[in-house]
Parts: sequence; structure tokens; C-alpha cells
Amino acid sequence: MELRHLRYFVAVAEEENISRAALKLHVSQPGISRQLHNLEDEIGFSLFERRGKTVRLTVAGKIFFSEARDILQRTADAVEKARAGLASRAEINVGYTPALTMEILPRTLRAFKGYFPGVRVNLHNLFPEEVLPLLHQRKLDIALTLLRQKLPRELDKKELARYEPCVFVGTTHPLAKSKFVSLNQVATEPVATYTRKDHPGFHKHLKKLFATIGRKPRIGSEHDSGSSLIASVAAGHEVTLLASCVSSMAGPRLKLLKLRPALPPCSVVALWRKDTEEESVKAFIAAALAKPAKR
Repeated sequence: MELRHLRYFVAVAEEENISRAALKLHVSQPGISRQLHNLEDEIGFSLFERRGKTVRLTVAGKIFFSEARDILQRTADAVEKARAGLASRAEINVGYTPALTMEILPRTLRAFKGYFPGVRVNLHNLFPEEVLPLLHQRKLDIALTLLRQKLPRELDKKELARYEPCVFVGTTHPLAKSKFVSLNQVATEPVATYTRKDHPGFHKHLKKLFATIGRKPRIGSEHDSGSSLIASVAAGHEVTLLASCVSSMAGPRLKLLKLRPALPPCSVVALWRKDTEEESVKAFIAAALAKPAKR
């Protein structure tokens, strides 16, 4: 016996008509009739007296109806109490890299809040290099970021999106008239970067890119935030190399130029501890992995 059998039974008993019950439950009439017969076969007695399109509860059916209705109500109450209890005390800490999650994070939060409206999500603006220690220290439950190093054994990951590495320039920069550029062209330009001390992974990545053409990047200004880097490039004297999704953050201030030949894509991932048991954390991961709705 399943809860759906009880739901079908209670609906028919209340409506005294299988067709009306089917409309109320948005299921087919033959489907309800079949499930009612299965229920009666299982419990060993008739629940209804059938007279044409009308059905009436038998004596046993009336007793069963009262109990079945109470079971359904207690089940619904139990679910609501469990959700309320979780929402009243739960919170999760999510680390994210802003420039890489402008598209991913809003839809993830929207989907997650639909399931756990009472769970507080604490967002932590972090660069990729800052994420792993905080996950290890359990100061973060989840991180949405770029993984530039080997994944520690205690963590798990799932890829969320891939973005093409691109060159960004200010709208007044001489290269802004182009649609495509090569690394050789970029090698002659000063490159705005994040600070070397705080973001060694970014500098190591740049060095590897330019090594493929036998060159070294001309490092220009260094910045401790994405907003200041974008402002510096927007001034028109430097370029920068970032994932294509940064265009959502930069807006019309910067012009995106595609690299030719194209470089391997950047992979944005969700990271979490393998020993995670919190349902809210699992739900947030599922929300992040869900495909965006088509417009």
C-alpha cells in the first residue's frame, strides 16, 4: 500500500464520483479505478458500493476513510515540520569567484531558494587560490570557482561550465577595432593582471600561455580585485586575458576579442567535501548543476 492509493481513495470518497476525483487529482479515470481495485484486493474487503457513476462508502469504507484521511494529514504535517526545522537552524557557506560565476550563481540561488527558502546562504567573494584552505578548514561548504591545481583527496568536484579564454581591451584601445587577435599581438601589449603575491596561479597560467609562442607576458598594472582590473583596462592603455564570461561583469566598458588560434576552455567547477551529509549542501550542488532554462 502506498500513499497514492490513500490519496485516490480519499478523493473518490469525498467526491462520491470517480470522474470528479480524477479531474481533481489530474489523473485518468481508468487509472484511479485500477488503483482502487488494487487497494481493495490488498486489504481484502470492499470500500465502495458502486451504483452507476456514483459510489458510496461501505461500512468498512467509512472507518477506513477516517483513518486514511488522518494518515495523509499527519504525513503532510510531518513533511512541513521537518522542512521548518531544517530551515530554522540551517545555513551554508558558499565561496565563489565573481568574474567566473556571474551567470551561474544567480540561477543557482534562485533554484536553491525554491527548495529551501529558510536556509541562509552566506556568500564569500574569493579568488581561486583562497578556496581550498577554507574548504579544508570547513569554513566553506561549497565553492564555485576555477581549479588550477590538483584536487585534494578529501574533496569532490563537478564541472559547471566551460568558457573560452579571451582578450579584453578598453573601447578606445587600438585593438578594439578587431574581432580576433593572436597571442603574438597580445605579447606586445602591457597586460593588466591580479597581484602576483595573492594570485600566483593566475601568473603561472599566463606564463604557460605565452610560453607556447616562445614569449613572456608584459605585466602592466596589478590589482587585488576584478573591479579595479576592469577599470584599469577600460582606460585604454592595457589588455587582459580572462574567461569570456567576464563580459557579463565588465559590460560595455570592455571589448571582448576572441583568440585565434583558440585556447583550451576554462572549466568552472563546484567543489565540496566528500564527507558532506547536509541535505541543504547537496541541494545547492544539485541546483548549481541544473541546466539553465531555455529562453
